Amino acid sequence: MKTIFITGASRGFGRLWTEALLQRGDQVIATARNLTDLEGLKKQYKDRFLPLQLDVTDRIATIETVNKALKYFGKIDVLINNAGYGLFGTVEETTEDQARAQMETNFFGLLWVTQAILPVMRAQKSGHIIQISSFLGLTTLPMLGLYNASKFAVEGLSETLASEVAHQNIKITLIEPNGYATDWAGASAVQTENGITDYQPVRDAFTTAGEDASTWGKPIATVQPVLELIDNPEPPLRLLFGKVAYDAVERSLTCRLKEIHHWKDVSIKAHGH
Repeated sequence: MKTIFITGASRGFGRLWTEALLQRGDQVIATARNLTDLEGLKKQYKDRFLPLQLDVTDRIATIETVNKALKYFGKIDVLINNAGYGLFGTVEETTEDQARAQMETNFFGLLWVTQAILPVMRAQKSGHIIQISSFLGLTTLPMLGLYNASKFAVEGLSETLASEVAHQNIKITLIEPNGYATDWAGASAVQTENGITDYQPVRDAFTTAGEDASTWGKPIATVQPVLELIDNPEPPLRLLFGKVAYDAVERSLTCRLKEIHHWKDVSIKAHGH
């Protein structure tokens, strides 16, 4: 039995994984902005389930919430940083408030929870931090510029962290899903104002691509992979979820390497000696 701390647990992946972990006998601390949707699980699983209200963008509240969880269960084996949302729209049309809010939740919120959990895991000399990133932390799609940027930031932060905590027996994994049929692109999403007509062809192409149901993964299919990841004593740093993610990232990295090799002579010349 493991003790898992998961953010964004009221809907989507978070809700699905929380239920699966409880069903198999784990202890779960589940945080969400609104706990109403978790009341049924509390009645069913009682002392093995601790729902806590949390806005991950509030750093002080995040530290206090982690302390409550530690006091209740005495340990935290696994952190799943799942809170986040999608911001849809072109880069130019994104407002300052929208851009800052996207980074506050997807990047800074993840950072605050990670920082709050790390002292616990260092004291234990063990732990596994699972960051829910995206395949759009490794490649990009138009109409998701700020979302892409937030996940690229999560990737850089987490890869760095992995090198800093490995000697403490703390593992880091980035889960990188493609799009799934959750409400990530629905009720949880934010849209920019589509006021610039020059971008209409980009918007139309993006909408058309999204209408292909085969590109959207089935959320239930992620449950067993997540459980296997949590149980693996040597988890990977990165784990793509979905065939679209796999194909897109493989294609992107292949093109990137080709371009790097093509410009090798210029790169070496720029060193100066």
